[in-house]
Amino acid sequence: MTLAIVLAADPAAGHLTEPGRPAGEPLTERLAAQWRRAGADDVRIAADLTELADLVAAATGPVLVSGADLVAHTAVLKHLATSPVGPTVALVLTDPPAPGQATVREERGQVVEVDAADATGVFGGALRVGAADLPALADAARRAAGAAPDAPDARLTDPASAPGVGAADGGPRNAVDRLVADLAARGTLIFAQRVRLLVAHRVGDEAQRDAAEAAVAAVDEDRAELKLSVKERDDFFTTFFVSTWSPYVTKAAARIGIGPTGVTMVSVAFAVAAAVLFGVGGRPALVAGAVLLYLGFVLDCVDGQLARYTRHFSAWGGWLDTMADRFKEYVVYAGLGFGATHAGFRDGWALALAAMTLQTVRHMTDTWYGALHDEAARRPKVVTADAGGIGGKLNAASTRVQADTGSVSYWLKRTVVFPIGERWALIAIAAALFGPLVALVAVLVWGALAFAYTGGLRTLRARWMRVPVMATVDAGLHRDDGLLARTLPTTRRPLLLAVLGALGAAGTLVWALLAVHGGGDLPVFVPVLALVLLLGAAQASRAPHDGSLDWLVPAALRAAEYLFAIAVGVAGRAPAWLIFGYVLVLTLHHYDLTARLEKRQSAPPLHAATLGWPGRSLLLAIGLIAGYASIALATLGAYLLVVFVASVVLAWVVLPARARGGVRSPG
Repeated sequence: MTLAIVLAADPAAGHLTEPGRPAGEPLTERLAAQWRRAGADDVRIAADLTELADLVAAATGPVLVSGADLVAHTAVLKHLATSPVGPTVALVLTDPPAPGQATVREERGQVVEVDAADATGVFGGALRVGAADLPALADAARRAAGAAPDAPDARLTDPASAPGVGAADGGPRNAVDRLVADLAARGTLIFAQRVRLLVAHRVGDEAQRDAAEAAVAAVDEDRAELKLSVKERDDFFTTFFVSTWSPYVTKAAARIGIGPTGVTMVSVAFAVAAAVLFGVGGRPALVAGAVLLYLGFVLDCVDGQLARYTRHFSAWGGWLDTMADRFKEYVVYAGLGFGATHAGFRDGWALALAAMTLQTVRHMTDTWYGALHDEAARRPKVVTADAGGIGGKLNAASTRVQADTGSVSYWLKRTVVFPIGERWALIAIAAALFGPLVALVAVLVWGALAFAYTGGLRTLRARWMRVPVMATVDAGLHRDDGLLARTLPTTRRPLLLAVLGALGAAGTLVWALLAVHGGGDLPVFVPVLALVLLLGAAQASRAPHDGSLDWLVPAALRAAEYLFAIAVGVAGRAPAWLIFGYVLVLTLHHYDLTARLEKRQSAPPLHAATLGWPGRSLLLAIGLIAGYASIALATLGAYLLVVFVASVVLAWVVLPARARGGVRSPG
């Protein structure tokens, strides 16, 4: 249940009235009504911070808090209440700060400092606090109210000296501003909710209220929300060839009642149909496949736009969208690989495998570099150190380019990294005009160049940031080590060992390709040596991952496992489609982990049953040495697929149903 609290302790509550209401009636009643329309289950008006603290202490779900000086579209409050970016979110405005209002500095969508000298906005007087942060909110309210009798520090019992109580200009701080300042001072992770196209202002007198009300009335709320459903910043192809007309599809879907999940499934169907047509070959089929692929990508954008427009967000929807995007792309690679092979190029499946492996490893680096940047945003002092070095100069240059929205350099930077829109556009155009083989080669060439470009720049910037992001998470889980790795002796230098494992697997694959094409067999000692290197990398499972480049470890381990599995398949002369299928199942498992990292979720319910990458590699090596590589790939792949499906059902169907029914979820 969501509780909304309007705090009547701010000066505005006493003298701002609502037109048409009895004189002296506070504006708090208007805000309370808006919170109800925004979806709050229970709305209360708290006379002061002490009463607010009591209400928060009794709450069991998210709590929405606003002051009494906010005039805004109801949609602004609804967006704050339903924001998917994180559990605790603060409204941030671009208005000049008035006395008593807190200014904020944001980085990567996070409020990293309150009352900073280089503020990027002003606190909008409203915030949503997640259930996990409610104790901190209640304590902050008591501290700000001077009601902390057991405080170990005089600052905690004196409202004038509590964090955020004194305004930057020396005047008294508004009550709700004290709360956000205190939460930020505690290190609470607060995300920023910016206001675009809609209107929100904090007002201090009747004249300001009248101006704000006029601004609210001048905006078509529904039309603005439809525009807001499109991402503010997107890639070149998506911006100019999709988002120019996809909002019309979004509006139509909302009218006929199709939800975001339904749109996602239709998008998957389009991509699968495109893959089949690419496999069939022939100019009409290739052109039709290209059109379906484009339309599937449009729907891939529409599902997110529809979620934002209708404010129907869910952890399941976010997870499904991430998994569906990767599945669609890799199914298209499979169609292209089959089509190229069918057209007479015997290594079509090999190109599809290479494209899938390259893209997955790239995505792993994207995920962890994003996590590194988020962690760096919470450590501004670390980020700003050594600004004169090459990493600092690159960071400053990147910031300037990103700020110059719409410039040639801005679009070049967003395009050269080969995002999903550009990948799908290239596949569609190349397949329609030249065929599956050219499409796969084009994806591999551009993908490899983009990987080299982003990898080099990110490595330099990461060395400058010096943020040990892998040390802040369960490294063993995201390494996907499994039980076998935990039984091995511990060795330090996880990145070096992971890279050596990947190089060993790559060398094994090259040797296997040469041996098979030469009509011979792979010597037994080669996969054994590669396995030794892999198990060496597994020994770093419990070692500290505190190096500035250790965020690359998961990607290196994914490369090592995939390359070794492909080498086993090649050496054992397994069908190419079987090798592709096995690696595809592995990618689904690993994307599940990264999706959970991005959504801040726990491990999959059956994660231990996946055996870990060392265990899986060991079983494949045994199968190869015994002469049953194909059977090993098929059996292990089928087993992992069953575990993956069962884990999805448990995580998203069974356990939530038990939780709703009051049955305690396992472990």
